[in-house]
Amino acid sequence: MRDNDDGLRDLYQEVIFDHNRNPRNFHALEGASHQADGHNPLCGDQLTVYARLDGDVVQEVSFIGHGCAISTASASLMTEAVRGMRVDEVEVLFKNIHAMLTEAHPDADLGKLEVLSGVREFPSRVKCATLAWHTLHNAITQAQATAITE
Repeated sequence: MRDNDDGLRDLYQEVIFDHNRNPRNFHALEGASHQADGHNPLCGDQLTVYARLDGDVVQEVSFIGHGCAISTASASLMTEAVRGMRVDEVEVLFKNIHAMLTEAHPDADLGKLEVLSGVREFPSRVKCATLAWHTLHNAITQAQATAITE
């Protein structure tokens, strides 16, 4: 069983490395209807999340900024996951991701986002993994404050 766990951990790490090296949706979104800034002072991660909503559906989402591998990979994975979702679905997903990273694993199927579950083993890195999600939350709720994870 241990070999299987190691293989899964290796696969998860490869996905995170891939999303860090080649982040998806890494650009300023022209004509965005929503945007917010995020900052993780402990790691130095800084990003801006852009979204274009049609009613309550996320039509497009992107980000720019700089950060550690976990922060960048999480933002990249997030942009792929939430496109086409309703805002209320994004909020539920955000809560499930946060729970997966800080508490017990939620009952929800998180699909590809499961690769972030290993971050829970490194509590100081949880803030890196959740920064993009907090920033997206601020963007879609049109909060004026910078999302800060500290």
